Amino acid sequence: MYGMLLESVQHFVQLEFGDHVWNRALIVAQCKHNVFNTHQQYPDNLVPDLAAALAEITGKQYDHFMIFFGRCFVRFFSNFGYDDMIKATGRYFCDFLQSVDNIHLQMRYTYRKMKSPSMQITDIDYNGAILIYRSNRSGFSKYLMGQLLEIAKEIYNLDVKIRIVDSINDSIGGTVGPIELSSKTGLKSVVVKFRLDFDNHEYMQNSLRMKTHPSQVSLKPVTTEMLLELFPFGMILNSEMKIVAAGNNLIESWSSNNDNKHPNELIGSKITKYFKLRRPTGIVFDFSNVRDVTTLQAVLFEIQLIRSKNSASAKGLVRTESGRNFRPLNGITGDKIEDGVSHDNLEPGMLAFNRRGSQGIKSILLKGEMRYIKDINMLVFLCSPLINNLDEMSEMGLYLNDLNFHGLSREMVFSGFKHYSRLDLMCEREEQRAEELETSLSLADSWKKQGDELLYSMIPRSVADRLRNGQDPLATCQTFEEVTVIFAEVQEISFSNDAIQSAMNTVNTLNSAFSAFDELIQSPMAYKVETVGKVYMAVSGAPDENPLHMQTVGDLSLQMLEKIKNIGIDGVTVKIGFHSGPVVAGIVGIKVPRYCLFGDTVNTASRMESSSESNRIQVSGYTAKRLKKLGYKLTFRGLVSVKGKGEMETFWLEEGPENDFDSRKRSTSGFKNKLKNIFN
Repeated sequence: MYGMLLESVQHFVQLEFGDHVWNRALIVAQCKHNVFNTHQQYPDNLVPDLAAALAEITGKQYDHFMIFFGRCFVRFFSNFGYDDMIKATGRYFCDFLQSVDNIHLQMRYTYRKMKSPSMQITDIDYNGAILIYRSNRSGFSKYLMGQLLEIAKEIYNLDVKIRIVDSINDSIGGTVGPIELSSKTGLKSVVVKFRLDFDNHEYMQNSLRMKTHPSQVSLKPVTTEMLLELFPFGMILNSEMKIVAAGNNLIESWSSNNDNKHPNELIGSKITKYFKLRRPTGIVFDFSNVRDVTTLQAVLFEIQLIRSKNSASAKGLVRTESGRNFRPLNGITGDKIEDGVSHDNLEPGMLAFNRRGSQGIKSILLKGEMRYIKDINMLVFLCSPLINNLDEMSEMGLYLNDLNFHGLSREMVFSGFKHYSRLDLMCEREEQRAEELETSLSLADSWKKQGDELLYSMIPRSVADRLRNGQDPLATCQTFEEVTVIFAEVQEISFSNDAIQSAMNTVNTLNSAFSAFDELIQSPMAYKVETVGKVYMAVSGAPDENPLHMQTVGDLSLQMLEKIKNIGIDGVTVKIGFHSGPVVAGIVGIKVPRYCLFGDTVNTASRMESSSESNRIQVSGYTAKRLKKLGYKLTFRGLVSVKGKGEMETFWLEEGPENDFDSRKRSTSGFKNKLKNIFN
């Protein structure tokens, strides 16, 4: 979607709720944009995401904000004069509803990548109308309701009540996920049926007066030949959607783009064989659907000529000796059209005529009105080619002489040639620059995230943030009165005599074990310091203070032991030991900086691990006494000789607390959330 929609949301949210609410909504919606550019494109999910964020912040309903956003857009675009375009569509609200698709069609010259929805009126009465909305975007039905409510109130002074009668594929909550794909039709279009209740008496009375106007009765019928001379690109379709008649220029263009086909083959063939429906979107291109859509309102259709894959050069068009183009129209007289269509050979006097340059490199796009003629039960497509400038006309293989004399097609092509090409070039350059800038910003953001992840893997986040703010690296050195340090050594029994294979097995085993341990570390409750060889080191209480550091490490050690038992690798065990006490911590190194711990506590914890046994957790006497008071189950091991310390009393940690486990868990969880709020 274009930034104009988001600009309107930002402006009126800030106006009605304040800047602080808008800034909070951007954070909750994880929107990286603080400013929106009118002609820049943004993800479709931003609008529903912002609505959900505002609903969470203010306590109001999600639908309330989607409707509010729709109203905001109408108020916002009125500042650009687009309300005058709506007023010009007609005297009544129904006139506007019937012209929405035409407005979107004209807007594409300003917003060239706009993916506009399609809307048709299927029923009109004195109390309102039925509106069918089709789109490839999900979750915007309430947004449309807001737009319609605001336009009816501010421009037509009408009080409208809108309700959804039926909907297909319109998921509530927006376009976060992709729309489902269908194997037959590709994207599943969103289809919503609205009932609009409003006072429609004036429109209905005016329509009745127009239908019974005497001037219409006195007109003589127009022959088919005259109609197709006035619209040389027009065509007439029967109830089977077969082309029973076509204008001269349409047959020329079709023949030049299908040089392996005889001109006669177009007549009598189904329109879907050689043409593709572009607009209106979301409808099945068959007789009943087109008839129903065009019965109540004038709908602009866009139909694209399908180029033949084998088309390489123009083999020639059939012309009569008088120079007029041949148009096979068997079974059609002056004022009567029959369903039967013949494919006879060329009539005498017709010559092959080679038209130089008629083979284009771009498919012709026909735009016009499709009308249902009840008297003959057929559809008439009165159209002309959609051409922006001379270059595009040349790409289609057309000439000015092919365009209607009575329309403005020629003037539009010339005027477009004067200013459109320059404007188009400027727009393309700006779009290219915007895309390049957006790509660069995305890459920069991706690189920043990767850099942050790498940095946080070496340095704690809180310390890294202080360094980013300009703090001296020496100032990161801190003293902690008491933390708990844990060491865990993974042991394995090798079953291979091959040294290389044995080393590979060791690497795979350590990767599995350490990855499992990493899943257990939850910052800021605990921090992984490093791995050296087969030893895994972690701490609780640094760099983020944690009054529950002993409980955290006690639970962590038991979970580590359980992980190793469940890892499913034969012969793999773990020795674990931990101790509590004071440490000094800080950043060491320049090229590969690391967060390191120093002090007697680290040495003692390491000795607890090295003197432990397989699948056992050894705890120092000081830490064991504290854990016993907290309900942990420990058994006395005895005196253990510790290098540099002499003999120490140590204990085996067997189980965590039972009776007080739930309350301790709740306390730990609450403190964990509190810490996260502080440090994030």
